Amino acid sequence: MKRLLLIAALTLSACKPEPAGEPVIRTEIGKHSEEPAAAKVQAKAAPSPCAAVIFEEQRLTHCVADPARHSIAMALANEDGTPFRSFKAYGESLGDAAANVAFAMNGGMFDGEGKPVGYYVENGERLRELNRNDGPGNFHMKPNGVFFGSDGKWQIRAADDFYAEVGDRPQFGTQSGPMLLIDGQLHPQITEDGPSRTIRNAVGVDADGKAHFVISEAPVSFGLIARYFRDRLKAPNALYLDGAVSALWNPASDRLDGTAPLGPLIVVTNRQNGAP
Repeated sequence: MKRLLLIAALTLSACKPEPAGEPVIRTEIGKHSEEPAAAKVQAKAAPSPCAAVIFEEQRLTHCVADPARHSIAMALANEDGTPFRSFKAYGESLGDAAANVAFAMNGGMFDGEGKPVGYYVENGERLRELNRNDGPGNFHMKPNGVFFGSDGKWQIRAADDFYAEVGDRPQFGTQSGPMLLIDGQLHPQITEDGPSRTIRNAVGVDADGKAHFVISEAPVSFGLIARYFRDRLKAPNALYLDGAVSALWNPASDRLDGTAPLGPLIVVTNRQNGAP
């Protein structure tokens, strides 16, 4: 009799629905392959650089890239030029090296084929030039901006400022828009709480040089996510990365968002043996 009750309890537990309000679809890298034991140990041992936060009664996930511990790079396509379009495809392309990913987030707006519409540099190679054209949509809500860096020094600059002041090509760079904060001030076209609501993600760099990546867990306004960077993080400049398709890969918590097809990916890896 006890055995029958135990079986019934396990059956009910397995049928229990997922909690309501989950904003993303989770997928799995290498679902049908056996992950090396060493990779599992490393993934479990590394502390998560991401944490859940509450700001103005909204749930956000905040991930920190520290230049003393992390490196940042862009990823777009595999060796034959086919865009990854997802964290799953990108992660599987890494093989065992996926164990070194601290987290990744979509970063930079793109066209229907997944190719960037603005400035894009990967491993020091410029694949798209700076886009200063006028046009519709969030990308052209000027000023837009560029998130870029080399050798652990990361910056965000408005596009015109980047054009005028940055002469050397960075190791990585991605253009998006609009800027959320410019020298500590909200973008002039962003209201405190406009009517537009969607899941959004953005990046800002603080006075210590750390890069802060934030993604909302429910639809929020431009104003709310901009204020988080201004009021909570004290970041002088912050750049909107995208909305609706916003996604995060956080291996430490087994989070691998599978939403709409993605474009450029910002990948944060753990430094090894002091490597840059």
